[in-house]
Amino acid sequence: MKPKIWQRFTAPFIEPYARYQHADILHAIRIGAAIVLALLANQISRFPHGEWTTITVFIILGLLQYQGAIYTKAKERVLGTVLGIVVAFAILWFNKGTGAWLGVEYLLIGISSGVIGYFSVRRLGYTGLLTGITMLMIVSNLNQINIAQDGVYRALNILIGTGIAVIVTVVLPLKSTLMWRFLLANNLEACSTIYAGVGHHIDAEIVAPKSIVYTKMISSASPNDPKNSATTDMPVNKTLIRSLQQINKRLLAVRPHIAATASESGIDKETIETIQRTHRNIIGTIDLLLSAAPRLANIDIDDENHTLLIHYQHELTQAMQHIAAVLRSPSDQTFRPITRIALSEYPSVQTATFEWQGYFWLTQTLQTQLRQLSDLLQVTKPQWYAASGLRYQRREQRRMKEQGGESDLHL
Repeated sequence: MKPKIWQRFTAPFIEPYARYQHADILHAIRIGAAIVLALLANQISRFPHGEWTTITVFIILGLLQYQGAIYTKAKERVLGTVLGIVVAFAILWFNKGTGAWLGVEYLLIGISSGVIGYFSVRRLGYTGLLTGITMLMIVSNLNQINIAQDGVYRALNILIGTGIAVIVTVVLPLKSTLMWRFLLANNLEACSTIYAGVGHHIDAEIVAPKSIVYTKMISSASPNDPKNSATTDMPVNKTLIRSLQQINKRLLAVRPHIAATASESGIDKETIETIQRTHRNIIGTIDLLLSAAPRLANIDIDDENHTLLIHYQHELTQAMQHIAAVLRSPSDQTFRPITRIALSEYPSVQTATFEWQGYFWLTQTLQTQLRQLSDLLQVTKPQWYAASGLRYQRREQRRMKEQGGESDLHL
């Protein structure tokens, strides 16, 4: 069913996968709306130094697109501002209550700054930085009568700006958990396409006549050299190589989402790192299989092993597509077993040539990696599924039901 015009415009706001595809545009709209709200808040509050409201909005939202990272930044900014106010008022109270000399006051400010800096490096990080900045906004000039009042107004504007950033993020959320799911799903789907292409490539080598298949010659080699005349490789489709490059780009794009996904979902960061490492290993194995395919051009394989390989590759291709479909699905699906094929049950593999045994071993390695990934995703599914935004996923379920369901899950 072809989507209506109004559905195309509303998709980036209500459909999870469309939000992933148009994340940059949605981020720009969100920042613009937040700045306008901050300006309106300044007009209503009439607090001095209202520029800190808009500055805070841009600091929190400017380089951060996704909810987990934004909430972490907002929490650190609020905590740092409140701690800075407390420390600053403690210094002002000490100054007023004791009538201390100016040198003693400056020494106290210096010691406080040093302590804050120490804990910023050790544990507090951005919170410590904001604590020091807020404190100094209030106490940087003890001789000026209104400096404390101005500092408090700045702190209030920072809190207002933080609140606006969080509200806009709630209304127009971009969840790292969804981005993480969709990037992983896209890579698995692309890996399945490459792997299927490798299988077709090998089939072409086995089926095609040698006079047609092995026509690629090394330009620098002599055609009369017996070493080169019978061992040339059949080139792999360059489209598969370009697809692998895109996969590696998406693999790098997953990295910034790991901490935010852990924050949003409550999944242990080490577990997400293990999923990422398995993801990377799968891509590496696919790359090795793609590299190995041309080298098998001149090496025969018996019919029994050839049939086994075709079924093996077909099931692993479907397994990758299935994992991708479950990751992308708004429904609460279960990851199915990868494949029941076990090479140890096929003695014919032991009689294959060394090169084909190596190829079977790589395929078995891919099977193990896919099983590990599937198990990890199944164990953590309740957390990352809930963290993806149930309201948006239910809306996506209704939309998909109207447009025909999820046929790619029933492979």
